[in-house]
Amino acid sequence: MATYALQIAGLVLGGVGMVGTVAVTVMPQWRVSAFIGSNIVVFENLWEGLWMSCMRHANIRMQCKIYDSLLALSPDLQAARGLMCAASVLVFLAFMTAVLGMKCTRCTGDDDKVKGHILLTAGVIFIITGLVVLIPVSWVANSIIRDFYNPIVDIAQKRELGEALYIGWTTALVLMVGGALFCCASCCHEKSSSYRYSIPSHRTTQKSYHTEKKSPSVYSKSQYV
Repeated sequence: MATYALQIAGLVLGGVGMVGTVAVTVMPQWRVSAFIGSNIVVFENLWEGLWMSCMRHANIRMQCKIYDSLLALSPDLQAARGLMCAASVLVFLAFMTAVLGMKCTRCTGDDDKVKGHILLTAGVIFIITGLVVLIPVSWVANSIIRDFYNPIVDIAQKRELGEALYIGWTTALVLMVGGALFCCASCCHEKSSSYRYSIPSHRTTQKSYHTEKKSPSVYSKSQYV
């Protein structure tokens, strides 16, 4: 029962992490305009994401433009785009692998040992995906903070941390926790299966005892001769 609860909790966290990974990948709020110094223009917001930049005015609807070329992005956003696409593929593979290893899934058979290995694989992929999400989010955040406190950078070019970065950190944590739960569920599977096969039944123990009692040893036969 505890193993099944770990599987359900890990699958829920994995599903939340998958949705969060896709959301962070498509969200334009990676970099947002900073209202500091003479750049206090509160009726105009600039968002910069991995795929597009958006301008939102106070009385006008938001206007977004897709980047014309990958080279128009900064190096950290270029790397973030590639890593987030890889994370989206990995989290989908991890989620499908976890579904195949669930106790209620019948297409993979009823062998607990095989399902334990499947859950372990899913857990490892989830943890790797969490690290893959964490790297670009932290990299972009570091570049934003570095440029914000750099006096050489113009005030109009300075940005603040967007909502996508905070969601990315949360998603990375959720993915790693979900992967850890699947690894724990796999260990519980292996322990339960080894415990079940190592302990003989009571009937087998009594039968072997009576067999030993009935069959005399070679030494006792030699004494009677």
